[in-house]
Amino acid sequence: MSSTIPRPPGYPIVGNLFDVDPTNSIKSLDDLADKYGEIYSLKFFGNEAYFISSVDLVEEVCDETRFEKKVEETLVEVRNGVHDGLFTAHNDEPNWGIAHRMLMPAFGPISIKDIFNEMHDIASQLVSKWARIDHDTPIQITDDTTRLAFDTVALCAAGMRINSFYREDMHPFIDAMADFLTESGLRSDRTAVETLLNPGLEKKYRRDIELLRSTAQECIDNRRANPTDKKDLLNAMLYGKDPKTGQQLTEECVIDNMITFLIAGHETTSGLLSFTIYNLLKNPEALQKAQQEVDTVVGSGPIQFQHMSKLPYIEAVLRETLRLTPTVPSIAVTPKRGTKESVILKGKYVIPADATIYCQFTKSQKDPSVFGEDATEYKPERMLDEKFRRLRHGAWKASEPFGNGARACIGRPFAWQEAILAMTMILQNFNLRFTDPSYQLRIHETLTQKPLGLQIKASLRAGIDPVKLPQKLHSGAPVNGDVVHAPSAASTTNGDGKPITILFGSSAGTCEGLAHTLGSAARGRGFKPDIRTLDEAVDNFPTDHPVVIIASSYEGLPPDNAKIFMEWLKSTNSDLSKASFAVFGCGHRDWVSTYQKVPATIEELLVKKGATLFAPRGETDVSKGAIFDDFDAWMDVLADKLSAGNEEASSPLSASFNVQVSTNARSGHLRYNHMHHSKVVSNERIAGTDAPEKRTPEKRHLVLQLPTDMRYEAGDYLAVLPVNHTHTISRVLRRFSLPWDAAMTITDGTHATIPANTELSVAAVLASYVELSMPATRRNKEILSKCTENRLEDESMSGSVIDILERYPEIKLPFPTFLAMLPALRLRQYSISSSSLADPSTASITFSVLETEKHLGAATTYLKDLEPGSTIQIAVKQCSNAFRLPLDDTIPLIMACAGSGVAPFRGFVQERAAKKASGKEVGEAVLFVGCRGESDMVFAKEFAEWEAQGVVKVFPAYSRQSELTKGCKYVQDRLWSERELVSRLFDQQGARAYVCGSSKIGQGISEAVAKIVCEQGEKDGEPTTYEEALKWWQDLRGDRYAVDVFD
Repeated sequence: MSSTIPRPPGYPIVGNLFDVDPTNSIKSLDDLADKYGEIYSLKFFGNEAYFISSVDLVEEVCDETRFEKKVEETLVEVRNGVHDGLFTAHNDEPNWGIAHRMLMPAFGPISIKDIFNEMHDIASQLVSKWARIDHDTPIQITDDTTRLAFDTVALCAAGMRINSFYREDMHPFIDAMADFLTESGLRSDRTAVETLLNPGLEKKYRRDIELLRSTAQECIDNRRANPTDKKDLLNAMLYGKDPKTGQQLTEECVIDNMITFLIAGHETTSGLLSFTIYNLLKNPEALQKAQQEVDTVVGSGPIQFQHMSKLPYIEAVLRETLRLTPTVPSIAVTPKRGTKESVILKGKYVIPADATIYCQFTKSQKDPSVFGEDATEYKPERMLDEKFRRLRHGAWKASEPFGNGARACIGRPFAWQEAILAMTMILQNFNLRFTDPSYQLRIHETLTQKPLGLQIKASLRAGIDPVKLPQKLHSGAPVNGDVVHAPSAASTTNGDGKPITILFGSSAGTCEGLAHTLGSAARGRGFKPDIRTLDEAVDNFPTDHPVVIIASSYEGLPPDNAKIFMEWLKSTNSDLSKASFAVFGCGHRDWVSTYQKVPATIEELLVKKGATLFAPRGETDVSKGAIFDDFDAWMDVLADKLSAGNEEASSPLSASFNVQVSTNARSGHLRYNHMHHSKVVSNERIAGTDAPEKRTPEKRHLVLQLPTDMRYEAGDYLAVLPVNHTHTISRVLRRFSLPWDAAMTITDGTHATIPANTELSVAAVLASYVELSMPATRRNKEILSKCTENRLEDESMSGSVIDILERYPEIKLPFPTFLAMLPALRLRQYSISSSSLADPSTASITFSVLETEKHLGAATTYLKDLEPGSTIQIAVKQCSNAFRLPLDDTIPLIMACAGSGVAPFRGFVQERAAKKASGKEVGEAVLFVGCRGESDMVFAKEFAEWEAQGVVKVFPAYSRQSELTKGCKYVQDRLWSERELVSRLFDQQGARAYVCGSSKIGQGISEAVAKIVCEQGEKDGEPTTYEEALKWWQDLRGDRYAVDVFD
């Protein structure tokens, strides 16, 4: 049954014209949504338009199989200046498709990475300007963010330096653009008669258009007079060809799109940065967290490209800003061309087939059914990666500030990198405040919206010298340029190598770039690569040599140059039983339901056709900004698979580098840029006994002094860079007859961690660069077997490489080959067992020492031997968002662990204790701890004090003294014993549950909870099967139940 769509009563002829304030239209429309609900209509001069403001409806109209972009009245007027540019083109205009296909690669991740230095240069100009003005001088924030964004797009897209920060007034283009957009909006509301009666406005309008077009022409003329091979937007427009039709853009079309990018490329980014600063100043806690993240990740040095993917809170700040204050407040859609009959929304709202529908993002992005009752509050935490990905698909569509689907903003990666970079540099260097603390947000509207009258003041943070700041901003190493994969000494590059075909499906150019990167690496390993598009493999899929496929998904659909291949693969009867292949996929987790869909489908279909998968599928999440790291890691896997069976590649005597060993010098040098030095405050044994009859692992508590710019939150990890034990190093030196003062130099090739052409102490290399105690791999064992004439028994090939070498003295393994077999020394990660609220200058970790006759844990024995005053290299690693303490301190906690798994919960309880001591109300907390016995219980005295303060209740389970713990041997037994308390806290009071320990502990807790649920169901007369209860519990994981499992 259809529902009536409400409409305010209007006036003859003009309809609802007076229901919308032209100077504050966004608020007018939002007020109407508050009054009439999720959908209403308005009539203007006989034309009816529909307005929707719920996530349900926005999600429905963003379905591109049913609806498409509508170039509505205001955009029709904007076409007077930019015609059929990318933003204003109608869906059926050919120039849109040509320009879109040509320009997509210019906004791919590789291209965006390459312009990082140029973006950094412009952002440095803003920072330098603010640093030189008096800290009490008001800053008109929208003016400076406009300068920043306009100069950035002009330099990065067209190679033009506008130098806006070196002039008092704005560039004429900016003023003409603002007037042009404002007038376009006003013209759409005027009648033809009104336009004729205002000839002055018409003349000004035409002058503004002429200035916009002459500025674009100036960019073009400048490029033609000063040609460059730079792969930027302007070159793509001037010299590129449409990959589908082979056509080039006309001069007029280049001008249209140059204006489009100059407008869109700065107007929205300027608004985003201005709104972000406003929201952070209104929410000091979020500002502090953002600044802390910058300090932790970037520190005091210059920001580098690799930092960009490591700023999740900054990204959350920007996302939350776009949710609450979107720079583009609405988009218009209409039923797809060819729709004959009325369409029905939400099963009840009947809309005409030619209707214009406006999505009100300013309301839908505050939909309480999705964002909760605090939807109008600024909380970046709701937009952190894991919570962000858990949002309904429609909620992100509703929150999408860059448009929808095929007509979404092509420059999104450009704007996002620019915004993250600018905000990070501002927060790194300045403390901000309102000029007028009582300022209330006002909006300036054109096609976009910005804060009106927002002024701030910026003062340099402590320790920053304005004179030295410009040098500091530019002191980092360059981040762009080609990545060179150096071939090993045994590699060949001749054209007679083994064939390998690399097929790519790419629209933005990313996968194509990865394909060529792989091709270069393959040549270095003696292969002869043939690089083609996937469509070129139709009816021509190789079956006599390996095939590597690199493909992406675009909301679940294949790229343009892979569509034919996908259809062919679904229907072909070709014999692919002799084909062997591997797949690497690029995707974006913002589109959860279609993430990696195309690469996964290609893999599935090829396997069904009989082809053999010779390497596991690799993947990268573009949203994390680690494309190149992920691809490099996968290429290592691929190289191992391709080398299998290749005598030259797998020969144990053809090491990838040569080593010269000398005994007359010893030195060691090691630098780890991502780590920080920390001093040991204390290192105490807190549990464990050496008595033979009651031996238990030693547990220790290590307190570290943190660097001044390092911060953490309860639940985070501390990554430690260990050093191998001297006993293990001695075993290696003894096996290879090397003295302790032996030195080595890698003279050619490369190693993952050991510097080339530098004399290093062999002992230092063995201590600090490689893993000595890790179990030998299958490949290691194959190499060892080839180095002896005797047959090696499988059962005696256990343990590390040095274990096997000591077991078999007859193995003749050269030292360089031994070194090449060892993986790089890896970081060890430990849960932080303290809260920064107790002491922000220190952090502690709690660990069990792995120390047996046959094996010494590299990290734990290293940590055990550290004395107060020792220096150690550390880094803070963030835990998952699900494992954080709830923002609401009154929410109860249920914590379960065993052994050193208590570490993060000591931090949790210490934080709650600090808050309770300051007068805050905290929720009930219970801690279930499993250990061997009373003497093995760590932090018993502290927990007893916190229990006396009413902060926590502790329920131990002693496996060797169960008589002291109500007969409960394991933590899951104690949880079951206290099931009434657990049920009350979880079911009635909404407690959050946390589990830390081995996977066995996690499984035991899940089984105990399932039993509790079943018992409670019986009591309530709603029987539940054990399987149903277990599934219910698992479905809560990541929401109300979080796990940190280690083995």
